[in-house]
This record gives sequence, C-alpha cells and structure tokens, in this order.
Amino acid sequence: MTTTNKKKEVPASLPEPRLRRVYRDEVSPRVLTEFGMKNAHQLPRIQKVIINVGVGRHLENQKLKPEYRDAVVSTLSTISGQKPIMLIAKKAVSNFKVREGAPSAFMVTLRRERMWNFLDRLINLAMPRIKDFRGVSDKTFDRQGNFGMGLTEQAVWPEINMAAVNHTHGMNINIVFSRSDPKKSRLVLAELGMPFVKPEVSSPKLSPPSSPPLSPPSSPAV
Repeated sequence: MTTTNKKKEVPASLPEPRLRRVYRDEVSPRVLTEFGMKNAHQLPRIQKVIINVGVGRHLENQKLKPEYRDAVVSTLSTISGQKPIMLIAKKAVSNFKVREGAPSAFMVTLRRERMWNFLDRLINLAMPRIKDFRGVSDKTFDRQGNFGMGLTEQAVWPEINMAAVNHTHGMNINIVFSRSDPKKSRLVLAELGMPFVKPEVSSPKLSPPSSPPLSPPSSPAV
C-alpha cells in the first residue's frame, strides 16, 4: 500500500495596507521630530476603529423592523468586511422609551489590516463624495486623543448600491489611539490625509488714514 504525502498549500500573504506603510515611512519620523521623541515606542498608534449605527428610534413595540435591521447589517458588512454585532440596552430609560433588552445599536470593531484599509477608503473615497464637504471638525478629540466623527448617510461609500437600499442611515466612526493626546492624534490623522477644517484667517482691519496735526496759527508780523 503506497501513501502519497500531500503538501498543504500555504495561502499567500496579503499585501501591506498602503496607509500603514505611509504611517511607518512618512508619518512616524514627522511625529518623532515634531514632539522631540527619542524612542519609537513613544509614538501614538491607531489601535482600532469602531463603527456603530444607532437603531433605538426605529423600534416598534421594542422590536426592530426587519427591513431596517437588514439594511444596517448589509451596510456595515459591506464597508467593513465583518459581520456586525447587535448591542442590547442594559437599562430601561423611561424618558427615551427604552426598555431593558431592546436593540440599541449595531457595532463593528476593526483592527490591523482591515482597520488600515477602512481608513484609507474613508479618507480617499468616502469623504470626497460628501456633498458640500468643507472638512471635518478637529474639536472632537478626547483627553486620550481618540477621535470621533459621523456620517449622515451610507451613500458616500462607493460600494453601496443605493438603488437597492430601502432605508438610509448614518453612522458614527471612532478612531481609538494608544499613547496619545489630542495634538499627537491630530498630527497623525492630518499626515495620513484626514481633511480637517482649515482655520479661517481673518484679514487685519485697516485703520482710517490719520490726518496731519493742525499747526497753531502763526502770529502776524509786527
């Protein structure tokens, strides 16, 4: 009886995300120089990206409409490459008509290659498609340097076919940093291409021309 040894096929390694290469080769040296760091381990790093869509206002009798649930799950799965998880309300809040155990949001957490690929498409594909876009605010950093932003609808993603979508929804995107603060995180994101709002440069006010001082009248010659 003869046996044949079959070699296991090793999957080819995926190419390195473009944005991570930019961070390593271009952004990191700039941050080290700007903040006077001596060790690369002091550099701020993007740890994860969290995408969530709130669904609390679309509940009927504390149940989520199946068509709206399917629209949110399809959007998050398409733009992230992961299946989202559903978050359940832990407490009942009478003011918001929320009961304990009711669906509150869908969330996806991205790390490593998927995180970098998502950020690249967000900055270079989705944001340029926003109508009347003037940049994102840089006032939404917390003390740890984490950055949050929102999108009003999923139509900005080119991979979403809006002709097949029955419900539009927005989403919140949180970029979580480690070993950072607002100034460091802003510099990292700006160098990666995040289009922050440019500060308005106010033109100096021109003062009216001053009139020459009046000379006292000369006394008549005697």
